[in-house]
Amino acid sequence: MSNRTKFYINGEWVDPSTSETLEVINPATELPIGPIAMGNQVDVNRAVDAAFDAFESFSRTSREERVELFEKIIDVYKGRIPEIAKVISEEMGAPLSLANAAQAPAGLGHLMTTLRVLRDFEFEETLGGAQVVKEPAGVCAFITPWNWPINQIACKVAPALAAGCTMVLKPSEVAPFNAILFAEVMDEAGVPAGVFNLVNGDGPTVGVALSSHPRIDMVSFTGSTRAGVEVAKNAAPTVKRVAQELGGKSANIILDDANFQEAISRDVFGVCNNSGQSCNAPTRMLVPQTRMDEAAEIAKNAAAQVKVGDPNDANTTIGPVVSAVQFEKIQNLIQKGIDEGAKLEIGGTGRPDGLNAGYYVKPTVFSHVTNDMTIAQEEIFGPVLSLIGYESDDDAVSIANDTVYGLSGYISSADPDRARNIARRIRTGNVHINGAGPDQQAPFGGYKQSGNGREWGRYGFEEFLETKAIIG
Repeated sequence: MSNRTKFYINGEWVDPSTSETLEVINPATELPIGPIAMGNQVDVNRAVDAAFDAFESFSRTSREERVELFEKIIDVYKGRIPEIAKVISEEMGAPLSLANAAQAPAGLGHLMTTLRVLRDFEFEETLGGAQVVKEPAGVCAFITPWNWPINQIACKVAPALAAGCTMVLKPSEVAPFNAILFAEVMDEAGVPAGVFNLVNGDGPTVGVALSSHPRIDMVSFTGSTRAGVEVAKNAAPTVKRVAQELGGKSANIILDDANFQEAISRDVFGVCNNSGQSCNAPTRMLVPQTRMDEAAEIAKNAAAQVKVGDPNDANTTIGPVVSAVQFEKIQNLIQKGIDEGAKLEIGGTGRPDGLNAGYYVKPTVFSHVTNDMTIAQEEIFGPVLSLIGYESDDDAVSIANDTVYGLSGYISSADPDRARNIARRIRTGNVHINGAGPDQQAPFGGYKQSGNGREWGRYGFEEFLETKAIIG
């Protein structure tokens, strides 16, 4: 990939303003893959100016022109999926099977969903004596994470582009190469110069420069709640629109009428999927207190079937976590669970047997956890499950809501109406019933410290529109 040490600005691959680079590490081997260029305020200014200049013309393009552009982007993206999957697997450790089946196709899914929204969206309506017009929000800054990297890029870029916005993307410096491939897709598809721009770098430099830039109208950030707070502070002096998809500590209520063997086994895999590195992972499993030992045995047996290993091995269930920093954080939190008195059913600290290099974590299950323990409150972002007992449906709802987060919730029950009634009481942006997976047409986002705004589908599209009333 020849563009790894360049930035994509104003329709061209350009040299950065400095020679500073960062080695990207393969988490399966702990060895460097190659360098990326690290940008600064000068590079950000160039990219923002390009997006600002392009906005006047691109914001005035017709629906038909944007539809045609999307069709080209989708066509090019389809041809690059195997390469995108391979790169994601290499830089963030996802098993190649997961990268091919979910990571890389997720980007295509958001492009196709947004295209469907764009074809039918009503940009104007008459309300009383006013004509109400939906217009593009302006120049956008996107700061995206490493865990589902191209999913988070596409679910921001696609609706912004469809709405008529221009943009600057700063992907995670931990897993940046998929973003470079995405920029190559945009270039090959003929996205007009300045509409999409890419600058690599770290949060304290490029992230701050973007979120505080006076010519940026909106910043959309996905990452930790701590970093999201900083983005909001940086954006506040210029009163930007800020959309945030942040942390989570999702409760998974297994009701007493559920099929325990089926639901618990399924959801243990859900916690471990992507090495536990999903903000909406069902990491707090709530089970009837009287059936704690039964649930723990099922969870332990399910976790024992999760094969940790080389991302290129077809038999691997989960690969490594993304970095040494992430590995150490998870190890410390597992130890914290032991120290605070949770019962360790399986897993624990250290690498799995036979894996002496790479940031591999043992699938870990704790039972007899109370909701005030650290492992029940902090987002671990690893394959670690906490089983918490409850006394009644009301108690389960109370425990589920006893968190600063509110991204997702999960409920298993033989009675769908009972599950839906409880779902309405859980203060989260999403609730999944009986193992239902994500739906890219449905809104995704959180309550409380899990963020502001919504992504995906029509609701994500509307985030990138301003509303104007023309009266008289």
